[in-house]
Amino acid sequence: MSGDDHSREESEYLSNRPNVKFFCDVTYDPFLYMQDNHKTYGIVFFVDIGFTISLVEWEATIPTLWSTVKEFMHLHPEHIAKDNSMGFLSDNDGEGYNLCHFWSNFEIADMDFWRGEAYQAFFDFLESKGGFYYERWGDAPVHSIAAALFANKSEIHFFRDIGYRHDPFQHCPQGDDWSRGKCACDPDDSFGESEDLAERIALNGRMRL
Repeated sequence: MSGDDHSREESEYLSNRPNVKFFCDVTYDPFLYMQDNHKTYGIVFFVDIGFTISLVEWEATIPTLWSTVKEFMHLHPEHIAKDNSMGFLSDNDGEGYNLCHFWSNFEIADMDFWRGEAYQAFFDFLESKGGFYYERWGDAPVHSIAAALFANKSEIHFFRDIGYRHDPFQHCPQGDDWSRGKCACDPDDSFGESEDLAERIALNGRMRL
């Protein structure tokens, strides 16, 4: 997505994978919801982080990613959102990375966010360090870190009402969301609780610059 001419005409995208299952009726347009509510990034999983599941990254595959992110933040504090979600990424105000990330197997995002100055500068900086090639800096941690740092908390949305499975994990909506969606999944068989991400982003403090 970085500088890709083929994506310049698109405003949003949905990232999905083969052999996934959707359990519920989706009675609204998620893209319009994102637009109407000024959302930048939506998920169904978050890894504990426009999204349904969140998991933890395998630290051995990204040994220098966070030190590189910290270097970028030091050099470019102007790109860090005032109401960012550092509390999702770090348990010690940015000193270390807790390995949480949004599971990018399902994400809906505003293409202008990825085309924006902050993400383009971030991506170019990461690429200059070689971690995409010599480590395994994948789309999930990179997108998660970028969304958490460059978007305000209010711009990140957890689609808690979309039931979704990508083996071996699944998210099944809870309570009224399960009933309204006529979901064909067991609410007790769900990766984490629906409130976890919202609470983690809402309650944890943002990074102090």
